[in-house]
Amino acid sequence: MSVFSRSSLKMIDTVARLGSFTAAADVLHKVPSAISYSVRQMEQDLDVVLFRRLPRKVELTPAGEVFLTEARLMLRQMEEVKSQTRRAAHGWQKTLKLTLDNVVRLEPMQAMIEAFYSRFEHAELQLNMEVYNGSWEAISQGRADIVIGATAAIPVGGDFEVKQMGILEWAFVMAPNHPCAREQVLTEDLISRFPAICLDDTSSVLPKRHNVHYPQQRRLLLPNWHSAIECFKQGLGVGYMPRHIAQPLIEANLLVEKLLPEANPRSHCCLVWRKDENHKMIEWMVDYLGSSEQLYNDWLRS
Repeated sequence: MSVFSRSSLKMIDTVARLGSFTAAADVLHKVPSAISYSVRQMEQDLDVVLFRRLPRKVELTPAGEVFLTEARLMLRQMEEVKSQTRRAAHGWQKTLKLTLDNVVRLEPMQAMIEAFYSRFEHAELQLNMEVYNGSWEAISQGRADIVIGATAAIPVGGDFEVKQMGILEWAFVMAPNHPCAREQVLTEDLISRFPAICLDDTSSVLPKRHNVHYPQQRRLLLPNWHSAIECFKQGLGVGYMPRHIAQPLIEANLLVEKLLPEANPRSHCCLVWRKDENHKMIEWMVDYLGSSEQLYNDWLRS
């Protein structure tokens, strides 16, 4: 038996976890003498003592603890190699990389994830979130196979397909105790006195875009809507929020919506995916996400 075979490493792991040759023998369906002999052979090959033999149990020596740590790492790597080989045999890529733009609803994620793992036995789904041009950068740099909710015009060229998702509506909101909430008519001068709560574009190469705000208004840049909502509720600024995120907060009287003289901004959103005829998971996911109407209802509708 090789010292570094899967069965040898698994045997050492079992003995270490149970602290007994006899208990390990029961789990591994062997007799205790065979386990004891195999461990002794491994110790001779390594020229170290892995276990201290005590009257009723065995304990790892310092050398044994080091060996066990590395043995468990090798076992995990062996399992990963086996999984990757099975994925390749079934014609699937290892991972589908899916990016959600921070403006989309999150409620459809559960059903989507469950459907994916039910369909693909040996594949994995990697989910990431980006903001504004960060979504386009992810697809252009190969960090995403599919982007849900990419906004505005296409700022990059690339070998990808685009499907319209519809128009995202925005609401201009603030905390109920914010000074702007007490005013009947909001002017640019008044609003510009307070920070505009904006999500920070996650792009590092493409030009950054941010929420609509007045030219003289300072921004409070935040990484996601979760942190932005907390800042809105604490009265730290004012600004635009996607309607589907803002509406429940408005109805719960946690935020107040105000109408400005100019029309609220509207964002065209789209589904983007990388062209790859050999990547069957991309094709499956695009089909699963459905038509433009379904995309709007699932991911953008208030």
